[in-house]
Amino acid sequence: MARLVVVIVAVAMAAWWAVAAVEGLGINWGTQATHPLPPKAVVQLLKDNGIAKVKLFDTDFAAMSALAGSGVEVMVAIPNKDLATMASDYGNAKDWVKKNVKRFDFDGGVTIKYVAVGNEPFLKAYNGSFINITLPALQNVQNALNDAGIGDRIKATVPLNADVYESTVPSAGHFRPEIAGLMTDIVKFLAKNNAPFTVNIYPFLSLYLDEHFPINFAFFDGGSTPVNDGGIMYTNVFDANFDTLVAALKAVGHGDMPIIVGEVGWPTDGDKNARVDLAQRFYAGLLKRLAANVGTPARPNQYIEMYLFGLVDEDMKSVAPGSFERHWGVLRYDGQPKFAMDLAGQGRNTMLVPAKGIEYLPKTWCVINTNAKDVSKLGDNINFACTYADCTPLGFGSSCNGMDTNGNASYAFNAYFQAQSQKEEACNFQGLAVPTETDPTTAQCNFTIQIKSSAAAAAAPVAAGVVVAALAQLLLLW
Repeated sequence: MARLVVVIVAVAMAAWWAVAAVEGLGINWGTQATHPLPPKAVVQLLKDNGIAKVKLFDTDFAAMSALAGSGVEVMVAIPNKDLATMASDYGNAKDWVKKNVKRFDFDGGVTIKYVAVGNEPFLKAYNGSFINITLPALQNVQNALNDAGIGDRIKATVPLNADVYESTVPSAGHFRPEIAGLMTDIVKFLAKNNAPFTVNIYPFLSLYLDEHFPINFAFFDGGSTPVNDGGIMYTNVFDANFDTLVAALKAVGHGDMPIIVGEVGWPTDGDKNARVDLAQRFYAGLLKRLAANVGTPARPNQYIEMYLFGLVDEDMKSVAPGSFERHWGVLRYDGQPKFAMDLAGQGRNTMLVPAKGIEYLPKTWCVINTNAKDVSKLGDNINFACTYADCTPLGFGSSCNGMDTNGNASYAFNAYFQAQSQKEEACNFQGLAVPTETDPTTAQCNFTIQIKSSAAAAAAPVAAGVVVAALAQLLLLW
């Protein structure tokens, strides 16, 4: 009997390691969707794919409950909107730690490893809104963790955008002049508490923001002219970016500080370079290097803790940075894989294990009523639909761009209909739309059927930036 048990355990371990992801690999789990995946299905999905680390953007109770007992290591988060509360009163930080960390910190609970204090709070786009509160919030949260007796194993960190440092070559990296003093103080506090520096690195954005950026430099398979930094040759922008941070840390006396890459990924829609084939190329190169512990020129032969961004597409994310923001997922909105991806970094042509037990709404779509006599308000109705649903695939360079007016209208109407959980009144648009059981999907453009979700709710009015984006989409239709 004992021998049988040993054999069973060995087989089970072999099955686990057969799908285990690269060491140090985690993934971001965002939930800004009209119909988010059930948390239990997500946790099972992580385990099925051997993903042992996950980064959240809050401490949602349903997600935390699903993670309890899973063994998945978790980075929980305090949103930017709560930084002022954490910074203003140490008691608030203590209460937050008690409610959101200690509450789940027990044998069989949630394996919390980090607390992310804010998310990219020093982005230039925020115009300094969080400059004066991020460090006090970080200090209060870490001190609260320390006072709770868990600060030795749960560390507070601040996920920062790569725009906090700059340089012409990696070895001359330094923090942005206007925040250099603040960044130095943050680094010193992190070092004092043996906490890591967390940075989000996006080669895609380098390409998106600069039309002259050499596209091959965004990937890991060569083909681009290397950047020569004093004899050190940089063949890709990720290494150059990472090592610029290493130099910036070294310049303030902490060149050996652990670095976590909090976000790294490639979107699959919403821009001419946001494509499935390019995402597959990017991840294949990244994971191969991660598996081999290649490191970077400044930190060679080292493993890098890294969280891919992201797990699934999120159709309610702000599109202010770009339409691609809703398409970062390595999985579709329903937990189905988009492309072949070997998380073990061995280059195998294998698909991720999809989410299990996902139920869909009925196979009913909403399309333009070609028998409608008065189409004078078609533009207004498309605009309405795209204000409250995701029409980003219709934009220039996106997957559904290029359809005729009827196709554009049908896509917009169906997007709204699905976002509203197929409510009958959501497919009328002043008589311009009708429901159909005939799938209008084309070879290039997928008309989705939404999933059933207990968290599904009618899309709320969106921010002005999203409305402007929707209007811009409308202009593209005509």
